[in-house]
Amino acid sequence: MLRIGRLQLATPVVLAPMAGVTNRAFRRLCRRHGASLLVSEMVNARGLVEDSTRSEDLTAFDTDETTRSLQLYGTDAAIIGEAVRILVGRGVDHIDLNFGCPVRKVTRHGGGAAVPARPRLVEAIVAAAVDGGGGIPITVKMRMGIDEERLTFVPAAHAAVDAGASAVALHARTAAQLYSGTARWDAITELVAELPGTPVLGNGDIWTATDAQEMLRQTDCAGVVIGRGCLGNPWLFRDLGAAFAGEPIPEPPTLGEVCDTIIEHADLLAEHHGHDRAVLAIRKHVGWYLGGYAVGGWNRRALMQSATLVELGSRLADFDRDLVLPLENRGISRGTRKGPQEVTLPHGWMNAHSASPPVDRAAELTVSGG
Repeated sequence: MLRIGRLQLATPVVLAPMAGVTNRAFRRLCRRHGASLLVSEMVNARGLVEDSTRSEDLTAFDTDETTRSLQLYGTDAAIIGEAVRILVGRGVDHIDLNFGCPVRKVTRHGGGAAVPARPRLVEAIVAAAVDGGGGIPITVKMRMGIDEERLTFVPAAHAAVDAGASAVALHARTAAQLYSGTARWDAITELVAELPGTPVLGNGDIWTATDAQEMLRQTDCAGVVIGRGCLGNPWLFRDLGAAFAGEPIPEPPTLGEVCDTIIEHADLLAEHHGHDRAVLAIRKHVGWYLGGYAVGGWNRRALMQSATLVELGSRLADFDRDLVLPLENRGISRGTRKGPQEVTLPHGWMNAHSASPPVDRAAELTVSGG
């Protein structure tokens, strides 16, 4: 079990917020396969406060989502506090603060993964969120730092906990790495030792249930955050539930089960966003769902070019439903592998004693990642 504030999770597993992915449709699929805490797409605090229609759409939940969780992004403590009050009024049960976005156009203005370089700013933002939250758990997610020479996660995590954060999630990569290289699980171990009594969640390179068990064994972290590993693979949550219950991990789905889930996913997207948006949105998911299955490049491209959901279903119907995932392709990495990159920061930004937020509003662009 994993306790985060007043939330108690049956398994120590959290679905990471991912832009364009963890919407209501995908969360429903993951919930059906046993996911406990599912964090929705990131919401821009300023956009929400200023009544952005896009932000309102991102805060929509299904009626059967018993725990409503989302990630909030911002760099101004006052705006964060007001956004949290709005979200609590809409029935949100948990808010995660994004301090990990590595996108260059955000960090160069002092946002995202640049914020933890100023622990006093982290403390101000978290304190404002806690004050506006009325007792709901406020957690933070961050990276190790800017690059290997500028690691920021330890002082930033202390600042967050001192301000009232209920848990800290660490993606064990730097902003410079983006999604390349290997996650440094030893950094998670270090943070666990730094924060006794506070749940530390590990993130990075969890592709199978066995990976998650190994992360907990190596780092002694309280739980794991699943990001790219579940792209096209909501069954990972089923596997995690079995592993943590001490039960055998099920076999991967057959290609027929995968095709059925693609159609279900597309139908849910259409229900929430309309047919045309669903046709476009499902395309990236198709590539992830079929990862590792021997269906051929031509078939993959044809599926991506489907103009309607009927056409998509018709093409999927031609596949061999009994095809299984080869052993050598189980546990393959998923999603982007972009990186490394050079990280740009505002002049003088590494002044760790400053609690000043970025002056430029470009730091609050509506992006996600981490």
